Amino acid sequence: MTQFKDKVVMVTGASGNLGSAVTRAFVDAGANLALIDRQPERLAERFPELVSESERFLTENADLTSETAVTAVVEKIIEKFGRIDVLVHTVGGFFSGPPLHETPLDKLEFMLTINAKTTFITNQAVLKKMVPQGSGKIINIAARPAFQGNKNMSAYSAAKAAVLRLTESAAAEVKSAGINVNAIIPGTIDTPQNREAMPNANADNWVQPESLADVILFLASPAARDIHGAAIPVFGKS
Repeated sequence: MTQFKDKVVMVTGASGNLGSAVTRAFVDAGANLALIDRQPERLAERFPELVSESERFLTENADLTSETAVTAVVEKIIEKFGRIDVLVHTVGGFFSGPPLHETPLDKLEFMLTINAKTTFITNQAVLKKMVPQGSGKIINIAARPAFQGNKNMSAYSAAKAAVLRLTESAAAEVKSAGINVNAIIPGTIDTPQNREAMPNANADNWVQPESLADVILFLASPAARDIHGAAIPVFGKS
């Protein structure tokens, strides 16, 4: 399949469980990939094509909480490929702990930083390139607690709700420029980490990273041209 041939796709958190599935899906669809990760050496292990087809790939280590670092990596992508057609921002974090009145402030700050701040910075840096080119697709990753706060998840729920509001606001601002900004809402993802953390859960009901990647490819495709500011639930059977 070459649906994304000659398209430039930027994936953050590209070596993670979801990031790897998204990367593989776009590789198979023929895209040029800019893969951003704090451990870029893992990308060569997971995607040996990086070594043999370097003209299709760029890998960079960047602190996505730093505006300066993200701006620099976006400039490197533009220098190599000339444009960014798709941003898939998979970086985020989860925290579930005590109730709000017992949650340390630093937990809230961390959740807002890793989820909302990285979304703001990466979306902003990429939109500065997409708006002049008059096209682009951005897909952010929120979570079900963004819809409704859950017990013992006040910091996480607030941070993921912020991701949705950022997505909706950006979509309203740039849709007239030919750019689509949307989000997916994964259910519990079937990962080794979740299986270890919840050994008694029925993992058959969880959503596969590859399934999420399929939805992301749809949102990045021309078929989603009229979808703006959506939050697409992908819950599996959970």
